[in-house]
Amino acid sequence: MNPDILRALRHGHTIDITTTGRVSHQPRRIEIVFHNLDGRIYISGIPNPRRQRAWLLNLAADPRLTFDLKGPVRADLEATARVIDDPLERRAILERIARIWRRDPDLMVEHSPLIEVSIPGYEVASAA
Repeated sequence: MNPDILRALRHGHTIDITTTGRVSHQPRRIEIVFHNLDGRIYISGIPNPRRQRAWLLNLAADPRLTFDLKGPVRADLEATARVIDDPLERRAILERIARIWRRDPDLMVEHSPLIEVSIPGYEVASAA
């Protein structure tokens, strides 16, 4: 993997992701923030008990996405998402994200979307 892309993936920041609409089957692009925790890439969101995110529902139906780096390093990376719904795994990850965002961790565990992103050519060991 390109060293500039590797460096960009080491630190969370704003990106775009493109999913496939579960009903329309059309590309759906949104701006979102990713986090790199111990070399693993996660995407979460602000907790909202009143709605599920369309992007998360799209990824549950089809886990393929495009991970679009923006800023000084630009790249469209094919990736796969794993929706994280196990309560213990969610807590371990979202407590860390909650500290970064200064949010209530219990609220995030209960109501925030959470996925882990796998990008071919990006290995956890290479991220250290």
